[in-house]
Amino acid sequence: MIAAFAVAACLVLPSGAQVVDPFRAPECDRCAGNRGLELAVVPDSPLAAGLSGIVTFAGQVGGRNYVVVRAASDARVRVTYGGLAAISVSRGDRVVRGEHLGRVATDLFLGVRIGERYVDPLTMVTNSAPGRHGSAAPRFRVTLGTVPAGRC
Repeated sequence: MIAAFAVAACLVLPSGAQVVDPFRAPECDRCAGNRGLELAVVPDSPLAAGLSGIVTFAGQVGGRNYVVVRAASDARVRVTYGGLAAISVSRGDRVVRGEHLGRVATDLFLGVRIGERYVDPLTMVTNSAPGRHGSAAPRFRVTLGTVPAGRC
């Protein structure tokens, strides 16, 4: 369903981050999988917001610190950052792309949801390959470390 991915949001990931555990879609809502990416980053590095929005959650889940930001440009898009050593924002805070969210402990979990569906951010890094999702460029764009000129 291409329509599920037609959203107006841009996300910037930390510069130099490397995927160490890729997205693995679960077979069912409660099945095992990796609903995001595990990224290797410099330990104790600052974490900047990858998009502008509103913090909908900032706290612990299962002993790990998480921050969730709902995109200002499309409320269906939520980005989850996990594995933080420290959190610098609170629920309800408005953040702009690049604003400090906290510090990463040793690795960073990054999850993206459109509505209630988890999506793989890396499938949206560049234009779709012909025949894969059609020839149209996706409107939801993920770029590692840079913002494409005129896109966001």
